[in-house]
Amino acid sequence: MNITFFSSKPYDQQFFNEANAEFGHQLRFLEVPLNAQTAVLAQGAGVVCVFVNDVVSEPVLHQLADNGVRLVALRCAGYNNVDLKAAAALSLPVVRVPAYSPYAVAEHTLAMILTLNRHTHRAYNRVREGNFALTGLMGFDLHGSTVGLIGLGTIGIVTARILKGFGCRVLGYDIRPTAECQEIGVELTDLDTLYAQSDIISLHCPLTPQTHHLINEESIAKMKSGVMLINTSRGAIIDARAVIKGLKSEKIKYLGLDVYEEEGDLFFEDLSGKVIQDDVFMRLLSFNNVLITGHQAFFTTNALNGIAHITLQNITDFEQGKSLVNAVPFEKSPPMTV
Repeated sequence: MNITFFSSKPYDQQFFNEANAEFGHQLRFLEVPLNAQTAVLAQGAGVVCVFVNDVVSEPVLHQLADNGVRLVALRCAGYNNVDLKAAAALSLPVVRVPAYSPYAVAEHTLAMILTLNRHTHRAYNRVREGNFALTGLMGFDLHGSTVGLIGLGTIGIVTARILKGFGCRVLGYDIRPTAECQEIGVELTDLDTLYAQSDIISLHCPLTPQTHHLINEESIAKMKSGVMLINTSRGAIIDARAVIKGLKSEKIKYLGLDVYEEEGDLFFEDLSGKVIQDDVFMRLLSFNNVLITGHQAFFTTNALNGIAHITLQNITDFEQGKSLVNAVPFEKSPPMTV
C-alpha cells in the first residue's frame, strides 16, 4: 500500500525502510506534522502513519477521507490525538502499536529517578568545570524508599519489577489491575494513600478525560513534602502551573519530565537557535531540581524496530482483509494502562 508518514525523522526512515523489506509497501516520508493545513499532502496515499503530536481531528479526518485515505496507522501506543468518533463515522479504522518495548520507557523512568536523586547531571557539569565539591549533591538510598506507580499496564509492571529489584516498596493504582501486580509484590491502593505515602510518584497512564490534569493543586497537596514526581506518559496528565507552585513551595523536591502538555511546538525539533516562547516551559527549566528530556523514553533501537514491524504488520493485515488486532475501538474509553 501507499503510506504517507507525517512528522517523520531520519530514524523513522531508517527503521521503517529496513522493516519494509519484509512487507513491500510504498513509503513516503514527510517531515511536516499532520494538521488541517497539511492533510492535503496525503493525497494519493491509502494509509497515513502519524505520531504523538500529529493532529488527527474531525476536520483533518474528513480531508484524509476525501483524499482517499482508508486507514490511520499510529506508530505509538497513545491515541488521545485522534477523534475516534469522527473516524468511526467516516469508516476510517485506526490502528496503533500497543506494546513495543516497555523496557525502554521503564528504564528511562529509572534513569530520571537516579539522575535526580544523585544529582548526576549537576555533578557532570561541575566536574567539567573543575569543581569537585559535593555540597548540594547529597541523595538518598533508593533501597527502602516507597514508590507509587499510577498506571499498571505493561510499562508500569516492568517499572515495578525494576524498582522491586532496587529494594523499593512499590504502591500501585490502576482502575483495572491484573493479578501480576500482586504476584510481583505491588501493593494496590487508592490514589489518596499513594499520594500520602510515596517518596517517589511515577506516572504510567494514558491521557483520557479522567486523567487530564490528574496531578493538580489538590492532588499535590495530598503528597508528602519533598516528593519526587516523574512523568514519562503524556504531558497533559500534569498541570504544569500547579507543579511550578509545588516546586516553589518545596512540596515537590524533584521533577522529571519526558513529556509536556504543550510539547507539540517544542519536542522533536532543534530550537537551539530560536527564542522559546513558552513561558511555562521556560519557568520549569529555571529550577535546578527539574530534569526534562524531549519525549525520548521510547527511543531505543529495540523499540524503534518493534514500532516499525508492528505498524507495517497492522497495515498489511488491513490490506489483506485480516482482523485488526491492534485496532482502536472508538466506543471504549482507554483503561488507565499503557
